Amino acid sequence: MAGTFRGTYTVLITPFTADGAAVDLQALERLVEFQIAEGIDGLIPLGSTGEFLSVSREERTAITETVVKTAAGRVPVLMGTGAEDTREVVALSREAEALGADGVMIIPPFYAVPTEDELFHHYKTVADAIGIPIMVYNNPATANVDLLPATLARLSTIPNCKYVKESTLEATRVRDIIALCGDRMEVFAGVLGYESAWLGAIGWVAVCSNLVPRLSRDMFAAAAFEANREKALPLYRKLAPLLPWVGGPRYVSGTKAGFGLMGMEMGDPRPPRLPLPERDVPALASVLQAMGAIADARAAAE
Repeated sequence: MAGTFRGTYTVLITPFTADGAAVDLQALERLVEFQIAEGIDGLIPLGSTGEFLSVSREERTAITETVVKTAAGRVPVLMGTGAEDTREVVALSREAEALGADGVMIIPPFYAVPTEDELFHHYKTVADAIGIPIMVYNNPATANVDLLPATLARLSTIPNCKYVKESTLEATRVRDIIALCGDRMEVFAGVLGYESAWLGAIGWVAVCSNLVPRLSRDMFAAAAFEANREKALPLYRKLAPLLPWVGGPRYVSGTKAGFGLMGMEMGDPRPPRLPLPERDVPALASVLQAMGAIADARAAAE
């Protein structure tokens, strides 16, 4: 499947046991099956939503094995392999490839604040070590590095750097990346799925699709691949009330709380993240009920 990524890819949460001591691999299997049954186009474990900095090296391996094995080639799997040390990113990316991942998603080193030359060296070193595509992940709010379109144009000269997840709130970035990179690098929206589709994004790495994969996929496809505003806009408006619950500082806690309301317990986030405050759960339940994701908001919130 390498080289054919497009559509809506869920950046998966990582389920934990009730005490948070271990990854709940059975719940992860059920989550993958739910996503595929609902028609998602691809899966990205161990991104920011997957709490990649809160799992051990051994847990990362187990998550990779579980998702790749469960997906069984039905949809592409891109593993998040970001780390501060280039050597560790190489090791994680090699492992992902060896375990059957179709690609890797790599956020820049998030503490060193690397220069453009250092970024190029980082991504080229990883690219030279693996044979699967790299999705560069631009999220300056968390990485302390903003991969501007001109920087991405330079990174796109690295043969394996075929995709970018663009997670700023500037939709015009999509336009500018395409203008500078041409067909060397395809754009996945990281936040603005609907808006980015009209500017040429071929994919959307979505958090909301954890909870509502079919609605998320249908909305993006209507905009990006059908150019059907009459179909896409009502779907976007249906989806929009959920977005504040799965974005901003509560993107992990809100998503996990949503699964609890849907009867698909995924455990709490690991500290320092805390569960969604109880006072907020009824409002989230009402949003999910209005979307048809749960039947009775009051019962679910109790």
